[in-house]
Amino acid sequence: MKKTIKSKATASRKSTLTAGKKTASRKSTQAPKKSISPPSETDLVRPGGKLGLILDHLSTKAGATADELVKATGWQRHSVLGALSKLKTRGFKFDLDAHADRKAYRLTLVKG
Repeated sequence: MKKTIKSKATASRKSTLTAGKKTASRKSTQAPKKSISPPSETDLVRPGGKLGLILDHLSTKAGATADELVKATGWQRHSVLGALSKLKTRGFKFDLDAHADRKAYRLTLVKG
C-alpha cells in the first residue's frame, strides 16, 4: 500500500474553500434592510450648522449659486453639491433656475 502525499497547495485550496463557505452562511443570518419612506412636509426639521446656513441662502428671493454657497460655507464645490443632495434626500425641495449668466438654487415653497 502506498501512502498518498498531498501537496501544500492542495491543502491550502481546501482550507480557503471551507473558509468561503463559512462567510456565505453568515450573510444569510443578517436581517433584511428596511426601506425608508420619504418624509412628509410636516416632518421636515431645519438642520443646524452649515446645512442650515445653506437653507438660509436658498430661501432668499434671489436664491444662491453654488459659488456663493462655497464662499458662505468655506467648503469645496463638490462638498456643497453633496450637501444639496443630502438636503434633497431629507425632503427639502429646491429648483435650479438658470437666468442669463446666473444659475441659482431656490427653495420651493410647499403649500399645506
